[in-house]
Amino acid sequence: MGVRDNFKFYQDNDPKHKSSIVQEYLLYACPKVLHHPPQSPDLNPIENLWDLLDCNITTTPIKTKEELKIRLTEEWRRITQNYLSKVISNMPTRLKHVIRQQGYPTKY
Repeated sequence: MGVRDNFKFYQDNDPKHKSSIVQEYLLYACPKVLHHPPQSPDLNPIENLWDLLDCNITTTPIKTKEELKIRLTEEWRRITQNYLSKVISNMPTRLKHVIRQQGYPTKY
């Protein structure tokens, strides 16, 4: 997978990331793992992109894996630099909101 010595994996507690096969791989291939506290908001900006892709591809039925791959690729290419900039520039506001909530739920 091209993991280098300085690579750090951000462990967000997603069940598929916690499977034994992933944990074993990380143990040998990526010893630097940043663990995400349980029940904390997922502030990773990529989650916004996954949500956008999901919303955009579910507008029409997809019947095959190949069709899914094509639709995801098309939608990925439609993501603008402006959208990415907004997601990233919003991070300080999100972090302040999380701190203000002192561990209680947020809209993020």
